[in-house]
Amino acid sequence: MRFLLDSVILIDHFNNIEAATNYLQQNREEIAISVITRAEVLAGFEPADALIAAQLLDRFPNLEMTVQVADLAATLRRQERWRLPDAIQAAFAQIHGLRLVTRNRRDFPPEPYNFVLVPYQLGVN
Repeated sequence: MRFLLDSVILIDHFNNIEAATNYLQQNREEIAISVITRAEVLAGFEPADALIAAQLLDRFPNLEMTVQVADLAATLRRQERWRLPDAIQAAFAQIHGLRLVTRNRRDFPPEPYNFVLVPYQLGVN
C-alpha cells in the first residue's frame, strides 16, 4: 500500500469523473481506505445503492481505527485546526506511511504537507 484515498476521490468516481476513475484503475493495487472514508462514501447512498458501493470499497484494504490513530488525530486537530474527520485521515496516512490522495486543496494543500497527493483538479486544463 502506498496511498490512502480521501472520500472525495471515490465520490468523484461514483459521480463519473473520469480522472478519478482513471486514478483508481491505475493505482488499485496500492490503495487503502480508512473507516472514515468508508463511512463518508456510504453515507451518500440510499441503502440499495450502498450495497453496490460497498462492493467497490471492499476491494481495498480498510484501515481500522486504533488508539494510536485517535491520539494523533487529536493532536493534529489541535495543531492544524482541521475538522476531526480530516485530522483522522491525516493521522491514518502518517501512521501507516501512506500518501493521502485527495483533491481537497483547501484543507490539505500539498505544499506544506508532504504526505498529501492531489492527482487531479476539476475544471483545470
